[in-house]
Amino acid sequence: MAHIGKIILNKGWLAARSTEVDLTGVELTTTHPPSSSPTSLPWMEAHVPGTVLATLLKNKLVPDPFYGLNNESIIDIADSGREYYTFWFFTTFYCKPMSSQHVDLNFRAINYSAEVYMNGHRRVLPKGMFRRHTLDVTDILHPDGQNLLAVIVYPPDHPGKIPPEGGQGGDHEIGKDVATQYVEGWDWMAPIRDRNTGIWDEVSFSITGPVKIVDPHLVSLLFDGCTRAYLHATTELVNQSSSVAECDLIIQVTTELEGNICLVEHLREEHLSILPGAHVQYTFPKAFFYKPNLWWPNGMGKQSLYNVEISVEVKGFGESDSWSHPFGFRKIQSDIDSATGGRLFKVNEQPIFIRGGNWILSDGLLRLSDKRYKTDIKFHADMNFNMIRCWGGGIAERPEFYHYCDIYGLLVWQEFWITGDVDGRGVPISNPDGPLDHDLFLLCARDTVKLLRNHPSLALWKLDEIENLTEELPPVLKDPSQYLDGTRIYIQGSMWDGFANGKGDFTDGPYEIQNPENFFKDEFYMYGFNPEVGSVGMPVAATIRATMPPEGWQIPLFNELSNGYVEEVPNPVWDYHKYIPYSKPNLVHDQILHYGTTKDLDDFCLKAQLVNYVQYQALLEGWTSRMWSKYTGVLIWKTQNPWTGLRGQFYDHFHDQTAGFYGCRSAAEPIHVQLNLDTYFIEVVNTTANILSNVGIEVSIWDLDGDCPYYKVSEVLSVPCKRTVPVIEMEYPKSRNPKPVYFLLLKLYNVSDYSILSRNFYWLHLPGGDYKLLEPYRNKTVPLKITSQTTINGSSYEIRMHVENTSKKPETRNRLYKNNFFDSNGDKDFCMSSSETVQSHKEQQVNFLQRMSWNFSGEPDGLSAEEMNGSETGVAFFLHFSVHASKKDQKEGEDTRILPVHYSDNYFSLVPGEVMPITLSFEAPSGVTPRVKIQGWNYQATHSVQ
Repeated sequence: MAHIGKIILNKGWLAARSTEVDLTGVELTTTHPPSSSPTSLPWMEAHVPGTVLATLLKNKLVPDPFYGLNNESIIDIADSGREYYTFWFFTTFYCKPMSSQHVDLNFRAINYSAEVYMNGHRRVLPKGMFRRHTLDVTDILHPDGQNLLAVIVYPPDHPGKIPPEGGQGGDHEIGKDVATQYVEGWDWMAPIRDRNTGIWDEVSFSITGPVKIVDPHLVSLLFDGCTRAYLHATTELVNQSSSVAECDLIIQVTTELEGNICLVEHLREEHLSILPGAHVQYTFPKAFFYKPNLWWPNGMGKQSLYNVEISVEVKGFGESDSWSHPFGFRKIQSDIDSATGGRLFKVNEQPIFIRGGNWILSDGLLRLSDKRYKTDIKFHADMNFNMIRCWGGGIAERPEFYHYCDIYGLLVWQEFWITGDVDGRGVPISNPDGPLDHDLFLLCARDTVKLLRNHPSLALWKLDEIENLTEELPPVLKDPSQYLDGTRIYIQGSMWDGFANGKGDFTDGPYEIQNPENFFKDEFYMYGFNPEVGSVGMPVAATIRATMPPEGWQIPLFNELSNGYVEEVPNPVWDYHKYIPYSKPNLVHDQILHYGTTKDLDDFCLKAQLVNYVQYQALLEGWTSRMWSKYTGVLIWKTQNPWTGLRGQFYDHFHDQTAGFYGCRSAAEPIHVQLNLDTYFIEVVNTTANILSNVGIEVSIWDLDGDCPYYKVSEVLSVPCKRTVPVIEMEYPKSRNPKPVYFLLLKLYNVSDYSILSRNFYWLHLPGGDYKLLEPYRNKTVPLKITSQTTINGSSYEIRMHVENTSKKPETRNRLYKNNFFDSNGDKDFCMSSSETVQSHKEQQVNFLQRMSWNFSGEPDGLSAEEMNGSETGVAFFLHFSVHASKKDQKEGEDTRILPVHYSDNYFSLVPGEVMPITLSFEAPSGVTPRVKIQGWNYQATHSVQ
């Protein structure tokens, strides 16, 4: 008997353009299957899951559309016709079930329609990018188990044309189909030439017995302050046999304890009879849980997950099918806040201040993977975000995306394939009635709900046709799991129902550079919840060199206007990649030029990182300053790009973070100390449900000479839960002789043990000034000592460091210099004091105009320390770690970065005597020795320690 379960078909696919294949689907899957030989034209290795364009790129038949201006040389479907991007896909698989078993062939998504041929038999996959297809292939399997499968995939019916001037969604024709809309291009995205045609999601076959399980629905209802919970479960069952099936239906709920031990929390068995060919719905008796471990969003608590398994055993056969899914007990409520008019979310009866971002999709060629999703979502959690909005012009995100949102605590606002620009607005005015086939749209929406509804992270649906989606359901049902989805709210648009002005008007944004202090001003944004506010997103120089030819390395021209403002003129490659300037003539002076004249690409990108950090730190701190008094939340437009774009991102397409990533990470801490850039009051933010008691604030100002002209410690404080409280004014700018440029270090700490709750660092200038004095500061050589511990597990590396500014001994009044951060999860860093007693010191004199780097080719798990001597006292400013492959034959300009890397912090600064713990984790490619580099404003590159 073949094993019951699902087998994924993600390898061994071939592809060919349909116009180059003279054979029919019947012939391809019977007498003339294609050869897998690489010279067997027109067949090539396919990218499945993926798109036609991903397959062409894989075989180097098109240039990389994300590099330079390459996309312009790839023929657009509007010019080639749909036939050019209509492709055959072919594979083989082995499946030889027993006579009593049944086999389904499953396509989790294709774009846009397809015909399936298997062993000479034809099936049709109807239109719609966001629907699952299941084909019963039991009767057409080959007797010897060797099966031939060919699929011809057709592009969207209305791929549209790209106007010369571009635009939001091209000519909007794509909106007539139920498909993703960004593919005709946007102000942040170049057009996708094949409109994402292809088998873009998982293909599998599943083997079951006489009865199969279909789309179980799990719902938890919590009561009595979330101390009591009921689990409701309903599943569909299909009897595929010709006789009555006597079934035992079993539901089991387990939780994992330490040491891979599972505890059974609930087990129930029900008997039922299912008539031949019947499709029935069965609802289990509700299961009671007392004080379940709750699932919380990021920053509010743990993401506790149970495993729910449903299985069906058939008399005379045994186990016929099984299904399992991680499940979180949580209660999500949402309404419009009476105080602010903004959309208010509550999780487990606790209000949650939303700080998150807008998401398009992971990759514009739909090369989606579990590994990439894990990095994407963990990055959002690392920024201390608690919500992701899946924008309607993108895709219905995949279960793997939601899986990691469940694990890392990201609430998800999922939209359904409609945008204002393509469905009612835009130039030319687009069709306001959405796709031509409303029934198809609703079918895809219902199927998407069934696919995703069991994820605790899913918080909100955006759908314009809510009533039509739910009208098929009876008005009253006894069990909530019998509804399509009755536990989440639906809203009609991103600027309705408590978002923006709540009336659907264009009241989100802005989307460009701002003066940092403006984010704190009362008039900056008038409504309670901003669903989209965006700004700059320049990556590091290495990314520019890796994604553009040398003509794309030219920095913008800075044209000074008659009114003193500067207009940036980017090179054509940057313009094509949607670069957004760091100036806004008549409103915002060029923020990069605040740091002085830019010399070259490296200089420009480094100064851009300074601006990125300040811009996004101020954005989130400005919103948080008015938490609950004016605002209920904000979502940044946007967190990342699905290609090598140059705006609105916190990490690039290679997964290298910008400094804006760490500005957000700091500003969105659940407990945070910050400077209000408008009032210059120091504020304490407490987003948690607990009162902060017995805490204090340390305030220190450091000048460019390394002196501390201003030092203050607050009185012992108590901060109410879910409040932002102004505490003391930062008076240094009003002092007798303030320096024109200075550094501000804030620390919120527990008075009892001096553990740090929040550390925040600013570089500031006096009103009307700039940062040009930082330019000569780059030559200041400040000594550092770095103690590191490396753990290697296969290809996985974890490096724990203590970075110390040794230019001056800590002052006796300062007991916080070691930055012993309070760890609510109990995950303590290695002990600095103990490590100092066992390490071997290697002291070297180093010129700080060189790079400092570490090669980890020695023994794992050991401690090492480096002391890099400098001659001056001062702040070690804007330190930035990176990890590289150590290569003997490295070519000049070669990109050696190992990505992604998860950093506990980066782009950080240390005042004299201060110590900072930093953790790096990453996967190194096989056979590669990683090397860690540190650079900074006054550390421009490096030296080797092991």
